[in-house]
Amino acid sequence: MGYGHERAAHPLADIANEGLIIANNYQGIPKKDKRIWESSRAFYEFISRLTRLPIIGESIFNLYDHKFQTIDPFYPKRDLSGDSIQLRQIYRLIRKKKWGKDLIDYVNRKSHLPFVTTFFIPAFFAEEHGYRGDIYCVLCDADISRSWAPLEPQRTRIKYLAPCSRVVERLKLYGVPAKNIYLTGFPLPKNNIGGENLKTLKEDLWRRIHHLDPEHKFINKYRDSLVHYLGREDGHRCTNCRLTLTFAVGGAGAQRELGMKIIKNLKKEISAEKMNVNLVAGIRNDVYLYFKKNISRIGLRHHLDKNIKILFAINKQDYFDKFNAALRTTDILWTKPSELTFFTGLGLPIIMAKPIGSQEIFNRMWLEAIGGGINQLDVDFVAQWLPDWLSSGWLAEAALQGFLDAPKLGTYRIEQIIFKQKQQAENKIGLL
Repeated sequence: MGYGHERAAHPLADIANEGLIIANNYQGIPKKDKRIWESSRAFYEFISRLTRLPIIGESIFNLYDHKFQTIDPFYPKRDLSGDSIQLRQIYRLIRKKKWGKDLIDYVNRKSHLPFVTTFFIPAFFAEEHGYRGDIYCVLCDADISRSWAPLEPQRTRIKYLAPCSRVVERLKLYGVPAKNIYLTGFPLPKNNIGGENLKTLKEDLWRRIHHLDPEHKFINKYRDSLVHYLGREDGHRCTNCRLTLTFAVGGAGAQRELGMKIIKNLKKEISAEKMNVNLVAGIRNDVYLYFKKNISRIGLRHHLDKNIKILFAINKQDYFDKFNAALRTTDILWTKPSELTFFTGLGLPIIMAKPIGSQEIFNRMWLEAIGGGINQLDVDFVAQWLPDWLSSGWLAEAALQGFLDAPKLGTYRIEQIIFKQKQQAENKIGLL
């Protein structure tokens, strides 16, 4: 599975009976099943990387996106339950090639515990191949294409766990019964939250706001509100604060050049050790080597592992742990509007790179609507506009808006629903 789907599963790993099962790469997966997964993954990553090519690359990706991933306009509200080309192809493989049957036979032998997946295809496997327990599907974007709902949505027994209210309403338009839809929020890492009282999150956000508002324009204006929402300010003040910027490249490595462009244009601030930068390579060794080589090439080699760090791991679970830990000291997250859009709920202001794909366009719209994200300006002039954003308190305001208006307790809500601790009607999270 891709970064987004595994990232959503990672916070739920501690309730898994036998840990996480990677649907496209588990031990004993039949070769025929693996070939289907690999061909689709390789093709998507190839198409994503084409976006680095001006004009022709973006045109090819846009054609693919329109044909297979497009999300129809929400208004006017209407019946959108008709199937799609992509959905028919998926079900043909599941029914005729028995795609996924080995996986469902395996979990059926182990137990009848709730089957929880963060991607729609394994949910379809479970329903089509007769999984005997409950089936839950966690959704990872602020809006979704028709592919997420099954071929016959009115008859499905899949229960959907939605990250925001727009996804709830979209699923209804796709024909999924309302009783099968739960509004939970995106599953964020528990170590970054600190329990349902948000203890860790609030402490981290107080420190972050001081970094983001060096002239205290925002703090002085809204101190009473900050104390009301975050608790006492004591212990969170700082002098000579050093801002930390984290840039997260896409899973296919499609935006690595942007990361180096940011470093190059902030070279003066980095050289003077006025700023920390984390470059997120994930598990892509080629991206790690690209960052390392180009940092040296522009004369910043001596800052590596000091105030420039490359976040890299051999496997995704270790990478997620490193990334989540780095977010606790991150002041600004710069990324395309992927599933990381929902991390604004941790009080992280997000500078949004150009979206790749229809779902990321809708993620950007959602993030702009709640005030937690700002579109990047010309990166050649980041050394000019970023200090202006800090001086005005704009980023501090975005951090607080993300905290206030984005869901934060998705992981806890999902667990409560799976274990039948709360009914859907009691699941009130606020503005989603």
